[in-house]
Amino acid sequence: MSAIKKNVLEVENLVAGYGRIEALHGVSLTLAQGELVALVGANGAGKTTLLRTISGLLPCKSGQVKLLDGDITNSSPDYRVQQGLAQVLEGRQVFGPLSIQDNLRLGAYANREGTDERLQQMYELFPVLHEKKHLAAGTLSGGQQQMLAIARALMSKPRVLLLDEPSMGLAPLLVREVFRVIQRLKDQGIPILLVEQNARAALAIADRGYVLETGKITLSGKAADLTNDERVRSAYLGL
Repeated sequence: MSAIKKNVLEVENLVAGYGRIEALHGVSLTLAQGELVALVGANGAGKTTLLRTISGLLPCKSGQVKLLDGDITNSSPDYRVQQGLAQVLEGRQVFGPLSIQDNLRLGAYANREGTDERLQQMYELFPVLHEKKHLAAGTLSGGQQQMLAIARALMSKPRVLLLDEPSMGLAPLLVREVFRVIQRLKDQGIPILLVEQNARAALAIADRGYVLETGKITLSGKAADLTNDERVRSAYLGL
């Protein structure tokens, strides 16, 4: 019988939105140590809003967010990064004029101890970044910028990683490469909450999953069970 893994992220009855528009209506989910949890749903379901609220970029109206047993509901984004939370934003958002190496070093601003060692680890994980480390980040292809965005987040030595649509806008070959990287991070034991429109690929590497529809969790369970659920297959897997 396997040991129960400790939750590293707990979201309870989260309500959030933009101004008077409520986008999340009491969302609850958990992420355990070493787990990869996929969050799937249609455009406008509230997936990005949820990640932005967890990372503190958007204030919540009610509910609670706990990271490693600490209540971070009303904490600043900087504090959350210092406590071990890192997010790769939708659309990559690298610092285009800066070199790849400078982008990576900026990722370590909240946890600078061992920066050079982590830099080498990123170059081993993403050899293409090492080859081009002195070039401006804006010269990279979309797929390479996605690798840089993930590597930059890893430079903070996160204890919980939030990935928002990492395959968006990428060619199929690059999508497979991004998911290989995510699988490697999972194998290293990094807990990952993955928001991804490519539900089939996300559930294929996830331990568990949640389905978010119009700001509410409508289904949850083991990734394999969700993959075989007729509602998920029809709505999100094109089957």
